[in-house]
Amino acid sequence: MPGWIVAISDFCSQVPPSVPQNPVKDDGWQPAFARPDRSRSVAVTGGYLERLPLAAVAGGVVDHAEIWTFAGRDGESDRDARRPLGTPDPLNPVLTRRVFRADGPAPYGSAEAVDFIRAVGPPDILCVWGLGVDAALLDACAASLKIYNSIDAPALRIPDGLAARFDLFLTGADWQSREIEARIPGARTLVLPIGPAFASGQTFFPTGADKDRDVVYVACAQPYKRHDILFDAMARRPGTRGLLVVGYGHQTDEFRDRAAREGLDLDIVGPPAISHDEVNRQINRARVGVVCGEDDGAPAILTEYQLAGLPVLANARLSCGLQFITPETGIAAHEGADFAEALDRLLRDHARYDPRDVALSRWGWRPSMARLADTLTQIRTARMVP
Repeated sequence: MPGWIVAISDFCSQVPPSVPQNPVKDDGWQPAFARPDRSRSVAVTGGYLERLPLAAVAGGVVDHAEIWTFAGRDGESDRDARRPLGTPDPLNPVLTRRVFRADGPAPYGSAEAVDFIRAVGPPDILCVWGLGVDAALLDACAASLKIYNSIDAPALRIPDGLAARFDLFLTGADWQSREIEARIPGARTLVLPIGPAFASGQTFFPTGADKDRDVVYVACAQPYKRHDILFDAMARRPGTRGLLVVGYGHQTDEFRDRAAREGLDLDIVGPPAISHDEVNRQINRARVGVVCGEDDGAPAILTEYQLAGLPVLANARLSCGLQFITPETGIAAHEGADFAEALDRLLRDHARYDPRDVALSRWGWRPSMARLADTLTQIRTARMVP
């Protein structure tokens, strides 16, 4: 019978969670935990955190999904105010969100999370992203199938001793798989990055809106995203109308100053971050989407552009994710004159591209979940062999 899946984000807020709390376990605490009614169809929507767990439910691998994050300590807060109730997602009744108190820096330990697992039992599948969790939490989930993905260019962002406890590593490129396999004896890897590989056609899609921008870049305003490559291409191609969608980062004012100084036609949306629906609306204003980073993971925006009907121009030196750039979906080019020429070519030919069907058939959540489910079945079978 299907069970449940937990995806643990490495996001950790610096204040106590502002959600209803339960009394401590020592005073008779019982966690709020109930498998939801699956009578409604499951929509695989949202961002990189939501899509894999929801795809697991929609694909029949599990019947309930949870996303866990952490909250950092705040002074001398008492333990009896730190047990968040699960918060059901209003758009997806099969998805619950929880916030647990972190007991220290990453890899995160959380006595609260361990107590919760001991009370309700471990999830059938435990997904750990990014900076990871500590040995105690992994020990509490000894019976779970454990999956790790770094979400970044470094293949592993956890110590090797913790990494050795995982059953499967999802990577963003072959070189990441080789690095993990060299560091962790017997490691099992699968090139299936959680951002672009679980693309959601319900979240990102063509709207038919007028194209008032030539090129869009959706990325945080930080140096590793290499916005300078786009600015250089715009300067080499006078009259290019650019759009930046920025969720966070410290360079936004720098971008505005450079655009004004160089006379670039650049529209900047954010920060703060906007909703996924609004991101889709903004993407649809442009003809071409770009990914300029080099030392970067496989950005989810690679296939999100494609789902919205945009061909993609990517930095040919992108560390992870170039497998999503094919003759049907876009071009990879080196920075400088090559990038500007590739942008010119894509803008000239953009109407000949129809990347959405390719993205859904190759990298949408259905084919990706099928690959993952098959691998998990193999791991389960191997566990049963004496």
